[in-house]
Amino acid sequence: MRKRYLKNLPFSLLFAAIMMVPQACEPNLDYENTNAINPDNVWNDEKLITAFLSDIHGNMIPSWPVNGNSSDEGMNAPGSMGTYLRGVISVTSDGQNLVYTNIDKINFFLARIADVSPAILSEEKKKQMAGQALFWRAWDYFGKVATFGGVPLILKPQDPADKESLFVPRSKTSECVTQILADLDAAIAALPDQWDNANYGRIDKGAAMAFKGKVLLWYASPMFNPSNDQVRWQKAYEANKAAVDFLKAQGKGLLEAYGQIWKQERNKEVIMVNQFSYPDHPFNQAGIRPQPLTQGDANKNQPLLPLLNAYPKKDGSPMQFDAAKLAADPAYNEQYITDFVTNRDDRFYATIFTGGTPYPTPDLPTGTRYWSAWRKAADASSPGGFKYVSLASDQKSVTIGAGVSGFFQIKGLDNTLTSTVIGNAATDWVEIRFAEVLMHYGEAANEVGKQEEAIQVLKDIRARAGITPGTSGKYGITATTQAGIREAYLAERFVEFAFENKRWGDLRRWKRFDIVNKTGFRQGIYFVLKDGAKIEWTDDISDASVRKKFTAVFIENLDGDPQYKFNLDTNHWFYPISQTNLEASSALKQNAEWGGTFNPLE
Repeated sequence: MRKRYLKNLPFSLLFAAIMMVPQACEPNLDYENTNAINPDNVWNDEKLITAFLSDIHGNMIPSWPVNGNSSDEGMNAPGSMGTYLRGVISVTSDGQNLVYTNIDKINFFLARIADVSPAILSEEKKKQMAGQALFWRAWDYFGKVATFGGVPLILKPQDPADKESLFVPRSKTSECVTQILADLDAAIAALPDQWDNANYGRIDKGAAMAFKGKVLLWYASPMFNPSNDQVRWQKAYEANKAAVDFLKAQGKGLLEAYGQIWKQERNKEVIMVNQFSYPDHPFNQAGIRPQPLTQGDANKNQPLLPLLNAYPKKDGSPMQFDAAKLAADPAYNEQYITDFVTNRDDRFYATIFTGGTPYPTPDLPTGTRYWSAWRKAADASSPGGFKYVSLASDQKSVTIGAGVSGFFQIKGLDNTLTSTVIGNAATDWVEIRFAEVLMHYGEAANEVGKQEEAIQVLKDIRARAGITPGTSGKYGITATTQAGIREAYLAERFVEFAFENKRWGDLRRWKRFDIVNKTGFRQGIYFVLKDGAKIEWTDDISDASVRKKFTAVFIENLDGDPQYKFNLDTNHWFYPISQTNLEASSALKQNAEWGGTFNPLE
């Protein structure tokens, strides 16, 4: 069984218990109770100091995201589209809280570790521990800045007795970014190039360099940089190139097989990772599996048509889709299904499950396929006098089998688990992987006029995806201008990082909610069994003769209700501070786009 070296240690609970223990017994006796637990003793014990730092790490490192429903990647149940996506916004409904729990803990750690005796911790270990803490402080502050813009900068432990000092005004966004970069530079200088096996998963120099590149890329992007200040882009380019070069020197790079990134642990693409294992730190994958093949929560992250069509073909050319021709031209319809199912790039098959192909679970009898496709059924109450019924309803004898889009996420899915133990998944979550750092570098290269470097990155990404170079050697890339390459990066990131919690950030930082709004509703495609056609559960839609039994039907609104329509407001890019926070501190000012006076662009 794999050992997880960085456990989410419950040290905060231990520390709380320590604080509650009486510090004196008989006050009139000259007696020292050596068995009493004292908070100060933590800093006299390397194991306890390490536990404190591990608690910070364990509480802050991101886990598997299941949030495709928050953008145009996927959906959960019908009617699950949030109000923000529909343009129904207000400070009351969308206000976010400023939480400083982690910052407070990190500041306390940094203040105390500075005074730890060299007899307890060597100066090198102290430096490395401080470096990790500084990384996490930068991580937390960047999350806040990406949400609000500038926030109160608190860099030292606060004194609760001095109430006035607790109310800190917001610093400018530029000041916060300067501090984040200073913390990261200090972390980079302090952290080792790589950790030994026993400490694998801790933040190292490469992870800190990669994150610095990301911070600078965001700060150069239109959300923070509407004037397109080229100095910011140049700094982003230099930081990301330095990160790529350093990581390559450490043996990092693109893993040859895209689908193995989440199956081959500790592979060369992993830069920052949350290690999962059973039984001490499992990941419950029930939510992303279809209802008959899971327990409890189900049918989340069902891919939408824009994502399904975004994956290129094996030759690099884009999928062609015309809803009108799909309905009117049988030959076009047949070709669309063929192009959809066959000869897509490797990322499609590693990320998306299509009904009528092998679903990765031992729950199904050997040789059978899971058929999350559809058939027509008479229904007088439905428009047209019929409704679509999932073939999985027949196959698995369930009322709802195929969700609503008919497709499912399989990226990272543990294919060894049956539905009874789906909560025991041990698939590591890779928060930062080399492909992201590489694409940050390429994106910045394009913005500083280095189009050849930017295109080469796209070629490398596509080559790893199994796309053929073609006679032109361009891997299907047609963009030649800066604007065209910019669009190509947005499209490539959509598929490369599908369901990896990148899409919403990309849309925000590039101020491109128009991409989502133009799709209107959450759209889908149904493969519907033709009248009179029959299938066996061993049939595979990859077989041409099986495909001919189906027709593709465009579903304009998977939610089935016109109120669920993308209508993102393009005048709001930063979130508001919650009314609760504003009422608690008169020092805080609301963002200007939400009726306040604070300018997050300064």
